[in-house]
Amino acid sequence: MAIVLGPNRYGKAETRLVRVHRDGDTHGLVDLNVSVALAGDLTATHLTGDNSGVLPTDTMKNTVYAFAKKHGAAEPEAFALLLARHFVETQAQVHTAKITIDAYAWERLGPHSFQRRGDHTRTTVVTVSEGGTQVVSGVSGLVLLNSTDSEFHGFVRDEYTTLPETTDRILATAVDARWRHLRDDSDWGPSFDNALAAMIRAFTSTYSYSLQQTLHAMGAGLLESRPEIAEVRLTLPNKHHYLVDLSPFGLANDNEVFLAGDRPYGLIEGTVTRDDAPAALTEWWL
Repeated sequence: MAIVLGPNRYGKAETRLVRVHRDGDTHGLVDLNVSVALAGDLTATHLTGDNSGVLPTDTMKNTVYAFAKKHGAAEPEAFALLLARHFVETQAQVHTAKITIDAYAWERLGPHSFQRRGDHTRTTVVTVSEGGTQVVSGVSGLVLLNSTDSEFHGFVRDEYTTLPETTDRILATAVDARWRHLRDDSDWGPSFDNALAAMIRAFTSTYSYSLQQTLHAMGAGLLESRPEIAEVRLTLPNKHHYLVDLSPFGLANDNEVFLAGDRPYGLIEGTVTRDDAPAALTEWWL
């Protein structure tokens, strides 16, 4: 039996970067969490400890900061493309570079004052290899809720089923979505903003008979409005809300008082894609 080295990569994870853009008295703010992962001809360092082909991870960190100064880092997709191409083009032993970025939004309070937004995090994963370039944008932690226009009934029942059917329930979720771009030259800011708006619009306007139906409506709404996107993958936890029994207090509960459940929770996942979308360069499931 032979023992061989399998696929591998290494890099610098979670380099925290805050970039202030100074334009007179009015400042801009970029807040990123950047991870770099490189793969290629790295057999020697694994088998013999020969580091002649190893770019130090500390150098990767320094590159992130230097590129932020030189290039600005305003759009995470554009910044990730710059970094990934740099590592592949300057390091002959590197065949693939994967850059993952979480971008944290801040709202302006004044010329140089800001408030951190907590409603969602913008995400980016860029992969550059000898086979091509792939850009995936996304959002995590986007909490949405409809207080009505949601039903759930007609489901399978067996001896362990206790869930009652309902024709009026709260539908709530915390959206984690990723969408793969057809090209690597989109107008990243408007593309993200409009993709996010399309999903939110579909969530609020869909009369839901299941969270699966809502997932499909959100994905379809995004693709119908954004021709630059090939497919979208969504993970939607079902944030259950349970009616509180107020009868011991002589009170009726007409879908007004709920307990917001923590766990366990239903987890709905799915992909919505164009039937003519080209194959992905590399796997990119959440």
